[in-house]
Amino acid sequence: MKKPLIDSGLFSAEQLGIVGSAIFYAYAFGRLTNGFLADHSNIKRFFPLGLFISALINIAMGSSTLLWVWIIFWGLNGWFQGFGSPSSVVVMSNWFSNRERGRYYGIWSTAHSIGEGLTFVGTAALVASFGWRAGFIGPGLFCVCVAIALYFALFDRPRTLGLPSIADWKNDHGEELKDTKNQKMSTSKIQFLILKMPAIWILGFACALMSATRYAINSWGILYLQEAKGYSLVEAGSILGLNTVAGLAGCAAYGFISDKLFKARRPPVTFIYGVLEVLSLLIIFFTPAGNPVILTAAFALYGFNLSGILAALGGLFAIDIAPKRVSGAAMGFIGIFSYLGAAIQERVSGYLIERGTTIVQGVRHYDFTKPIYFWIGTSVVSLILATTLWRVKAAD
Repeated sequence: MKKPLIDSGLFSAEQLGIVGSAIFYAYAFGRLTNGFLADHSNIKRFFPLGLFISALINIAMGSSTLLWVWIIFWGLNGWFQGFGSPSSVVVMSNWFSNRERGRYYGIWSTAHSIGEGLTFVGTAALVASFGWRAGFIGPGLFCVCVAIALYFALFDRPRTLGLPSIADWKNDHGEELKDTKNQKMSTSKIQFLILKMPAIWILGFACALMSATRYAINSWGILYLQEAKGYSLVEAGSILGLNTVAGLAGCAAYGFISDKLFKARRPPVTFIYGVLEVLSLLIIFFTPAGNPVILTAAFALYGFNLSGILAALGGLFAIDIAPKRVSGAAMGFIGIFSYLGAAIQERVSGYLIERGTTIVQGVRHYDFTKPIYFWIGTSVVSLILATTLWRVKAAD
């Protein structure tokens, strides 16, 4: 929706950068606090509530063009979207054991790619046909239906249903944290103890930087393809949609490869995926315009590898190395890094794009040189940080 909003004069690129950053800042802190709450909540009620309120806010976004209203609404949207990811990992950590979690986490992670694919293709079609307001209202109505379905389909933890824990059922225990008296720690104590784990902090910074690249492409990729490569709105949306379709395979493949070929070790697979992701970005940005086959293939390669990396950095590795009773808090803590990185990216990218824009005879011309170096650089540093976690082991 950025190009029609800019072209109509409703907002500048820098203003949209401020709006875009609001959802990421709120989502970051929402995932942190909601992650701590999710460890103590009935997930069957907690998760659908956040999705339902987010959907209503999305619908409301199509009813105003005031900048301050957009910033507040988009920030609130991010806060309530922060219910989703911690709730999901609480469910997975309680229903799947250490040795099988990678596969199921990979399947779950395809949800991000499915959502992005629907956004890039479906929302682009809605905006092209009915205007920018439809881009908010359509997805909002869809998510109201999903929230209702989720309430009836989701279950809470096994023990609330009278079942044993998954670690006991599968005899798959990792290292368990105990206090100075060799007694099992409470959930609340362990939640704060994970904040002292150096591996969690390194993982957070690596995730923040990779998320900056991800959301730069998601948020500014269509504008880049329209202005730098000459594609129409629907064509640009379709290319990015293919990128997310490839991400489905990337997530599933990451979980399977790390579980089966590397015995649930994530760092080696992350390194391979990271090298290929940086290579794909170089092809995307430095291949001359007029090569749609190469560009499309590069986006597919990028989507495949990025989704796998974020499946690990954005949660899977965190819930591997954190005690399972506090998986929501671990996911929330990583989330605050992830989306602070995305928010800072949004402001920096909007600033760089705005400063690189010139108007000649009433026509806007964009220079993406500095944003491109910024987007590639965040991926490279993220890969370096992730590689330092090579020997970190899973916990119970």
